[in-house]
Amino acid sequence: MRMLNFAKRNFKELIRDPLSLVFEIVLPLFLLFIFQQFNIPSENFKLEYFTPAIILFGFSFITLFTATLIAKDRTSSFLIRLGTSPMKSRDYILGYILSLLPIIIIQNVLFFVFAIILGLSFTINIVYTILISIIISILFIALGILIGSLVSERGTGGIGSIIVQLVCFTSGMYFPIESVGKVFSIICKYLPFESSLNIVQGILNNNLEIITMRNTIVFLVYTVLIMVLAVIIFKKKMVSDDKQ
Repeated sequence: MRMLNFAKRNFKELIRDPLSLVFEIVLPLFLLFIFQQFNIPSENFKLEYFTPAIILFGFSFITLFTATLIAKDRTSSFLIRLGTSPMKSRDYILGYILSLLPIIIIQNVLFFVFAIILGLSFTINIVYTILISIIISILFIALGILIGSLVSERGTGGIGSIIVQLVCFTSGMYFPIESVGKVFSIICKYLPFESSLNIVQGILNNNLEIITMRNTIVFLVYTVLIMVLAVIIFKKKMVSDDKQ
């Protein structure tokens, strides 16, 4: 019950700044629209491939907003006051995750509605993609929790911008990663963003063959590792901030 109340509080904090939420949704929609007007002769920009890329692009802002919320809570000593409650670290983490899920679902539904208006065919795979994207979003939320636990509120903006750029240029969102050199391609394959994009694209296009075992392992390893680190560092920061 305390965890749900904490999640409600976090959700209210997130929607308190509607301009950020509008930016998070409008910018990806603008990119989705504008790239469809150029008739770029690349498979990457077809709606069935670019829409999943836009979902990941939107998730990079989820990382930024999560990091900012947690850093702000640390700065305001909100978490220190909560430290006297019987809630455990995992309750706090789940509270942050639950507060973001409604925003993620609304975001993804709007992306697909707009993509359908632009010409994407509606299939049941869209529903499956929205469901799998919720799982994918856990990676980005965990990354935001980790960043917010490590840096100040001022620092979250810069690191969040780096995450946005990493998603754009290492996921294969704009170009096939194989086209930019062997070394860069290898780096991309062992970062989680290319694997995440392949999973979402594979589900949407009913093409499970592009979801390799490497994609699944890389995504799971990064998600579990970042989540574990986020819980540990979050807990340590609550203790260290309390002593200051």
